[in-house]
Amino acid sequence: MNAPRPALIALLALPLAACGAGGVVPQTGIAPPPAGPPASAFGKPGPLMGADARALTQMFGTPRLDIRETTVRKLQFANGRCVLDTYLYAPARGKEPVVTHVDARSPAGSDVDPAACATALRAR
Repeated sequence: MNAPRPALIALLALPLAACGAGGVVPQTGIAPPPAGPPASAFGKPGPLMGADARALTQMFGTPRLDIRETTVRKLQFANGRCVLDTYLYAPARGKEPVVTHVDARSPAGSDVDPAACATALRAR
């Protein structure tokens, strides 16, 4: 069964033609809504969960880092014994951001218990 060469090429190109059927999505000029807190925000509760920036600075003093992005604020506290990173997200539009996730590590980078790090930071 010898099909003519142009017919064979057209037959083989049909599946590829179906892939290009989509169109270009026009840009609307409307920014997508900001992302909410990460899935980790719904994890296990801890001693700092729900605290706002004011409460954190009262507990630990001036943060070593204060990084603000569109939907998150990161405050980092350290004292030479441990480094505590706190991530604050607003629970709803117009509400004060609160801690939803905490990471703690030694100055060498190994993980430590966030509650123990918080205690060490309070001792200064």
